[in-house]
Amino acid sequence: MELRQLKYFIEVAEREHVSEAAEYLHVAQSAISRQIANLEDELGVSLFEREGRNVKLTSIGKIFLEHSLAIMKQVDLAKEQINAYLDPDRGSIKIGFPTSLASHLLPTILSAFKEKHPNIAFQLRQGSYSFLIEAVKNKDIDLAFLGPVPTDDHSIKGEILFTERILALLPITHILAERRSIRLRDLRNDDFVLFPKGYILQKIAYEACKQEGFLPTISSEGEDLDAIKGLVSAGMGVTLLPESTFYDTVPKFTVKVPIENPIINRTVGVIIPKNRELPPSVQTFYQFVIEFFSMLQRYQ
Repeated sequence: MELRQLKYFIEVAEREHVSEAAEYLHVAQSAISRQIANLEDELGVSLFEREGRNVKLTSIGKIFLEHSLAIMKQVDLAKEQINAYLDPDRGSIKIGFPTSLASHLLPTILSAFKEKHPNIAFQLRQGSYSFLIEAVKNKDIDLAFLGPVPTDDHSIKGEILFTERILALLPITHILAERRSIRLRDLRNDDFVLFPKGYILQKIAYEACKQEGFLPTISSEGEDLDAIKGLVSAGMGVTLLPESTFYDTVPKFTVKVPIENPIINRTVGVIIPKNRELPPSVQTFYQFVIEFFSMLQRYQ
């Protein structure tokens, strides 16, 4: 069995058409058909069945496709790591991040790092809290920025970079909009605009309200910060968001108000896998991030 055969097989399986796969791979159709036939002979099974001009995977072909994709993923990962070791200053780093850290933290870190390491490339992947943790575990990404930093997962190492407060965002017409600070219980009769269930910021807000003796009435949901802020601007309710999400500006027709009781914080940091060694370029970036925020803390 050859990697070339697996590559041809995957392309035909995903396109369900031999000639389209041949055109994409710049290989003669007969060559692809011959290699797949050799692969089927070696395995002793039929991987495809014809449906008119198209081909479809057999049941055993679908199983083989899963394994083939996993094999090619490991081969690509091995190539990336070898290239990184051969030339650490020209590696590629796969970074994950949530929407709440996309507008300020990530651009600040990447631009500062690129000044010192201009030839290292980045592949960026935005995702939910749980998705990013699993992606680091599964080698889909090298590291991820997260808030809060997980502390109960033994396969993940989390490094806290800073701690920030959670603030209330109110419509400018809200009765408490001119207060210098509020208690969370002051919002118990308000409608809330939150992320959907399963998002970590929804959980933080919901648990904070619950600890204060009430469950938030959720009138609207949004899957990104702009949507949440826009709904509050439209007077659809109030919300709770991390302080860093207001770094540039507070949305029109809203006001951010500190919560004095209880103080709600979240940690923000970076996670890496515990069970595998980081490639040199990733290790360089990881150490840069830690030193970058350590320096910021000293200046502050």
